[in-house]
Amino acid sequence: MHHEYLGDGITVVDIGLERPHFGACYLIESGGLAAVYDAGTSHTVPRVLSALAERGIARGNVRYMIASHVHLDHAGGVGALLRELPAAQVLAHARGVRHLVDPSALQASAEQVYGADVVAAHYGRIVPVPAERIRALSDGEDVDLGGRVLHVVDSPGHARHHVALYDAASSSWFTGDCFGISYREFDGGSEPLIFPTTSPVQFEPEAMKATIHRLLSRQPRSMLLTHYSRIGDVEARARTLLRLIDAQVDLARRHAGHADSTANLTEALQVLFHSEVQRIGAPVSEQRTRELLAIDAELNAKGMLVWLEREKRSN
Repeated sequence: MHHEYLGDGITVVDIGLERPHFGACYLIESGGLAAVYDAGTSHTVPRVLSALAERGIARGNVRYMIASHVHLDHAGGVGALLRELPAAQVLAHARGVRHLVDPSALQASAEQVYGADVVAAHYGRIVPVPAERIRALSDGEDVDLGGRVLHVVDSPGHARHHVALYDAASSSWFTGDCFGISYREFDGGSEPLIFPTTSPVQFEPEAMKATIHRLLSRQPRSMLLTHYSRIGDVEARARTLLRLIDAQVDLARRHAGHADSTANLTEALQVLFHSEVQRIGAPVSEQRTRELLAIDAELNAKGMLVWLEREKRSN
């Protein structure tokens, strides 16, 4: 089974990227209608359709596909899934709309970060979204889904084209990547492992911290992460994220400009992450931690070094 009903009209769907429970998208149900928050990759389409069928939702009753942002693990499958949902409208941040209509620059950027072969294997074909089936979201607007209100906020820090959704019905935020990463393999300790994601190319630490505080202002009961699924005790998780943003920035400043800065910063992040695993007492070895977080450590390192270089040029 590639999906799980969480209650409150919310189903989490494993997008099938990298390993089980690595990335998610969400079905939100209300009044016989549904919305999809994030769409995974082109390979995710059958999994979403299967979840819709099991929940008894006709494809024609999916009204919205909402992209948290246009990174390929979140929006690479939007165009392909849209072909299967005849009444759906795509909603995205104004900065992201053009990249979904014409994904050529998006694909080129991903290939620069990951390599063309990896992009093809992991994300599949990136299908353009017809311009008449997409519109830009505004900060503070409400999206009505069969009487269920999804409140939209601009949520920069991870990316400047990022939106989060507050769902009063579940007292939860759909967070994309603006409230960090928490993999379920690390459950079993005193608290969930969580850390910020600072992947290229628009990481901004102060904006990320401001977004976290904005999300907390609603006093949510839980956060629904794309990586991965629902977490609670939100204020405690936020404190950890804010601390680790500062810790990662400090490490980046120490390693930037030195030889092999990316490799050295990646290693420093692995050490930081393992110290967090030890702190919470998660039953995961250091070697397994390094395996599970290898991609995140490298991408976080690259994203922070890009940010520091941009900061240097602006001064």
